[in-house]
Amino acid sequence: MAHTYELFLRDASTGFGAVDPGAVSQAVSLLNTARRRRARVYVMGNGGSAATASHMACDLAKGIGRTRHERLRAMALSDNTATLTAWMNDNGDTQGFSRQLDTLLDPEDVVIAVSVSGNSPNVLAGLETARELGAATIGLLGSDGGRALHRVDVALHVPSWDYGVVETVHLGLVHALANALRGHALTAPRTVTAEAVDLAIGPPP
Repeated sequence: MAHTYELFLRDASTGFGAVDPGAVSQAVSLLNTARRRRARVYVMGNGGSAATASHMACDLAKGIGRTRHERLRAMALSDNTATLTAWMNDNGDTQGFSRQLDTLLDPEDVVIAVSVSGNSPNVLAGLETARELGAATIGLLGSDGGRALHRVDVALHVPSWDYGVVETVHLGLVHALANALRGHALTAPRTVTAEAVDLAIGPPP
């Protein structure tokens, strides 16, 4: 048991080390720009990645700042069960995310895909809709990145085929991104004006 635990820690540590720090910085920049513009962030994933998507939306919408201007307008597309299943029932199980995005998405918004395989049909369909509507995309991916690797603007890629390792690193990345965004927001004064938020967050990239 101890040996198994040590192997998991080793593999998770390797996974964290394999993520491109430059891609993390790009993701923070995209999310900061969305925050400055009061744009929205939509996160999507299946299974364990759906749980990560919900956790990420919670951290972005609540945990990164004290005021509405410091927080992001974020939601996970798997959290509205009625809407998700209505689209899947009427239009097929690959359309649950893409049809929601078709309704909700504006070009200045950001779509985040969380997928270990990078090949989930409903996630790929959502990314295609995001591309068609001109939104920026971020992928939290595993394995070889799958087809999603070349369909996102920024890839946070964990090159492991172990689902537990990839999902662990993905959740760590959620916290790392939230910490980075919180660090920017906490430089703002307690009485927040639009000008102060722009100063704290900085210009768009």
